[in-house]
Amino acid sequence: MGQLKTNPQTRSRGKQALRRKSISELQKDGETSGLDRKLGALNIAFLGVGCIVGAGIFVLTGTAAANYAGPAVIISFLLAALACGLTGLCYAELASIIPVSGSSYNYCYASLGEGVAWLLAWILIFDYTLAQALVGGGFAAYLTSFLSDFDIHVASQFATSTIEASKSGGRTTFATSQSTNLIAVIAIMIAALLLTRGLSTSTRVNNALVVVKVFVLVLFVLVGLTSLNPDNWQPFIPENQGGFSYGWEGVFRAASILFFAYLGFETISTAAGEARNPQTDMPFGIMGALGLVTVIYIAVAVVLTGIVSYTELSTPDPIAVALDSIGRSSFGLIIKAGAILGLGSVLLVNAYGQSRICFAVSKDGLLPSLFSKLHTKHASPALGVIALGILSAILAAFLPITILGDLISIGTGFAFSIVCLSVIYLRTKSPETERKFRVPFGGVRVNGVWLGFVPVAAIVLCWVMIIPVLIDIVGQARSGHALPIVILTLWIILGTLIYILYGLRGSRRHIVIASSSNTDS
Repeated sequence: MGQLKTNPQTRSRGKQALRRKSISELQKDGETSGLDRKLGALNIAFLGVGCIVGAGIFVLTGTAAANYAGPAVIISFLLAALACGLTGLCYAELASIIPVSGSSYNYCYASLGEGVAWLLAWILIFDYTLAQALVGGGFAAYLTSFLSDFDIHVASQFATSTIEASKSGGRTTFATSQSTNLIAVIAIMIAALLLTRGLSTSTRVNNALVVVKVFVLVLFVLVGLTSLNPDNWQPFIPENQGGFSYGWEGVFRAASILFFAYLGFETISTAAGEARNPQTDMPFGIMGALGLVTVIYIAVAVVLTGIVSYTELSTPDPIAVALDSIGRSSFGLIIKAGAILGLGSVLLVNAYGQSRICFAVSKDGLLPSLFSKLHTKHASPALGVIALGILSAILAAFLPITILGDLISIGTGFAFSIVCLSVIYLRTKSPETERKFRVPFGGVRVNGVWLGFVPVAAIVLCWVMIIPVLIDIVGQARSGHALPIVILTLWIILGTLIYILYGLRGSRRHIVIASSSNTDS
């Protein structure tokens, strides 16, 4: 026993993976991060809207309607919004007591330990990287549609991914082509370069783009209301055609796809390390953004499926397709331009969230210092931003939005579940901690464990979102199309190896404890 105490290097890796950070340590980390605290409540809300209102409405709504839910995609949005609303309340409580960059990674570090926190962070990095690639693909589709209105035609091989997805008999199949989505690559790298200029510049650009994006979506709803055809809503829930193609099965499958669009919650809480008054600003930003985007999503879904048949919406630019179908070319140009700018804001915010997760993990020594080294002038992790941009650009060049959307939804549901579990753990173990915001409706204690009605319901709904995707990608693998599950498995294996070979040795917390133990001895 004495040897174990005086030589911490012999401690089992399992024990190290279970080490937790205290809330006071996390709060101290936030005070000494080196990041500028310049974000007010309104900026935080705009940051959330900038990320949440994007690919989900501009890109994935069409895929969800055409391949899975039909006009009942409206119900899918409501289901996803309910799951995300309950999760958002959990995020708001945690962000008010742990106001640091890294969001759910740090929440998990304080509750479930370093090993699970690393796994969660690795999944979040995966999520943001895939999301950036997906948004880049949507940006390319809207840009080429916009340019074609001026008789400027971009060759399809420069605006579509190498791997193509198609739907048949309730299953998704994949094939390769000669295409490479270079437009998406360029857009992603421009967003990364802009983000390296620092938070102030990025925030001003994002706020302007958010205003434009919301304006064009409102304009789309107003224009579309004059061209609604109620026949397009019949049948509202198409009869199931096997697997997750339509029926209630398809409604839940569509909800699982659209669930990804609310990844913006993660980005808002990631900004806690740069908020001026995080204890009050974070809950306002999270819930304000949720309320606004839910109204926008449902209104756009109603109009989109009302002006064009859902069967025509299996495209990365469904709003452009809908406007072209009703011959409103003048409004179409404005709305397509707004969609391009709106997706540009999502590229910017996704890159922000992606880099700040890596910043927090790198500061803890679990990733190389490249990701936490700040630019001397702009106080941004510039090298890390560029490296992550390159990774996202590579994925955008080769993978279709179908694969990207499914994998993101799995990661999002997992991250959200951990956030809710963290609320339960911290309420159980640290009930005395001051909380500027608490999840409503209370809970019960079972064998000393606090089970809040909101976090428990949120966990259940998160897994309702995840399970259809898992069933679908396993079914794809059994039919010979295993690419999604192979990508997910390889990423988890890679993350495990990095933690074992690098993170366990580089962990700042491990080094501090080891140094303290050696001093004591």
